[in-house]
Amino acid sequence: MTKEEIAKMIDHTLLAATATKAQILKICGEAKKYSFASVCVNPVWVPLVSAELKGSGSAVCTVIGFPLGAEKSAVKAFAASQAVLDGADEVDMVINIGAAKDGDFSAVQEDIKAVVDAAKGAGQSAGKKALVKVIVETCYLTDQEIEASCLAAKNAGADFVKTSTGFGTPKDADGKPLPNGAQVRHVKLMRKTVGPEMGVKASGGIRDAKAALDLLEAGANRLGCSAGVAIVESWGR
Repeated sequence: MTKEEIAKMIDHTLLAATATKAQILKICGEAKKYSFASVCVNPVWVPLVSAELKGSGSAVCTVIGFPLGAEKSAVKAFAASQAVLDGADEVDMVINIGAAKDGDFSAVQEDIKAVVDAAKGAGQSAGKKALVKVIVETCYLTDQEIEASCLAAKNAGADFVKTSTGFGTPKDADGKPLPNGAQVRHVKLMRKTVGPEMGVKASGGIRDAKAALDLLEAGANRLGCSAGVAIVESWGR
């Protein structure tokens, strides 16, 4: 895989609460230089990023229900629709994690479908195809819950399942922090569950080319990371 090929699999991401206009413009410039798959930002920045990336070939990606997934479905759906109308091509939504922990995967699926329908409806109105990626936040879920959440996303018509927000705060019984990002074993499980027709996005803690390659070999076909430039620059060394 060449540097150009790996770049086209990266969502170049800046989701910090402290992100400034200058920083957003900087990552847009990097996306145009390296031809990243997309620039992923919080919804408030979508109009700016849409204008900056116009004609570049890089998509505009944003997040919905981020990072907790705890908004009502109608709120998530409205936010997704508005984001697409503002210029987003892709929306990455967080599932109702509490419902997943309760084993209520009908509620998980209904929540996802509300966003899928809203985003795709807005995309149709705007004359484009909107993609929906579903963040299952693997750090909080058992393998069985991950599988069921992925199937809910598939049944709801989503385009991708995604590992993590990168903002999760899981802890063990003693209060020690646990990993909160993409793990190879979770990506393998997600790919096995959804099959070859859906996308799998790995995100959270992907900081170098080796980590990126391991996740791609595990079955991911999109990577969400803030270290995209470093990964591309070091690719193949």
